Amino acid sequence: MAGDNKKKGLAVTKKELIKQKVLVIWTVVFVIYGFIFYYLPLVGWLMAFQNYKNKTGFFHSKWVGLTKFKFLFSDATFLRTIRNTFCMGTLNLIFTTVMAIVFAILLNEIKSSKIKKPIQTISYLPHFLSWIIVTGILSDALSSTGIVNEILHNIGLVKDTVPFFSIPWLFWPIVTFAHLWKETGWNAIIYLSAITSIDPSLYEAASIDGAGRWDKIKHITLPGIKSTIIVLLIMNMGNLLNAGFEVQYLLGNGLVKSVSDTIDIYVLTWGISQNDYSLGTAAGIFKSVVSIAIILLANGAAKRAGEERLF
Repeated sequence: MAGDNKKKGLAVTKKELIKQKVLVIWTVVFVIYGFIFYYLPLVGWLMAFQNYKNKTGFFHSKWVGLTKFKFLFSDATFLRTIRNTFCMGTLNLIFTTVMAIVFAILLNEIKSSKIKKPIQTISYLPHFLSWIIVTGILSDALSSTGIVNEILHNIGLVKDTVPFFSIPWLFWPIVTFAHLWKETGWNAIIYLSAITSIDPSLYEAASIDGAGRWDKIKHITLPGIKSTIIVLLIMNMGNLLNAGFEVQYLLGNGLVKSVSDTIDIYVLTWGISQNDYSLGTAAGIFKSVVSIAIILLANGAAKRAGEERLF
C-alpha cells in the first residue's frame, strides 16, 4: 500500500514538473548563475589565509594562517573604518526606513489619483540615477557658490559661506541625506503595497466609530504593515556594514578622511592600490561574517518576541 502511494506521488510530481517545465528550466538557470557568480568565487576567501602574490599565484602562495586578521584588528585605521561604516549604516537604516514608511502613509492618504500618481512617479526617479550624478548634484548644491549657501546667506543665517565638505561632523548627515533623497520613493513601494492590502472595511468601521485620520493610521495602518516592517528591517540589518562606497569615495577628501573611510574603501586601498589582496580579502570576510551574524541575531530577537521573521 505504501509502495502504491509512493508511486502515485512520484507520478504526480513528474506530471507537475512537466506541466511547469518553463519555470523549472528558468529555476535551474538561476541556480547555476547563483552558483557560478555567488558561491564559486568564495574559493577566493582562501587568499585571506595566504600571503598572496601575483607571481606565485593562488595555489603556490605561502600560508600565513590568521596573520592578516591579526593585522586588521591591530590597525587603528581599520578600527576607525568599522566605526564609520557601522555609524553611517545605522543612520541610513533608521532614516531610510522611517522616511519610507512615513512617505508611503502620506501617499496613501492622497485620495486623488491625478495628484497621487505623479508624486509617486517623481519620487521613484532618483533611484535610477547613478551615485556619480547624485554626488555631483550634492557637490554643486553644497559648494561655496551653491544654492544652499546662497539661501543661507540671503536669509541671514550665515555671513560667510559654509564649507560643508570640510567639516567632519557634517559628513555623516550629508551621506544620510543623499540616501534619503535617492531611495525614499523606491523603498516606499513595498510599504505602499502592504497598506493597499489592508481590508478597506476596517477603515469604514473606524470612520463609523468616529476615528480620524491619525487614529486610523495608528490603529489600522501601522499594525497592518507591522509584519512587513519587521521582515524588511531584519533583511536590511545585514546591510549595516554596507554603508556604501561611491558616496564616501566621491564626496570624501583629506579633511574628512577620518569619518569618510569605510570598510569597502579600506579594501580598495589595500587590495588594489597596495596590491595586498590577502588583507583586502580578510577585511571583506570580516564584513560578510558580521553581516550574517547581525541578521541571525535580529531574526532570533524577532522569533523570541513572537514577531514575523525570515526563518
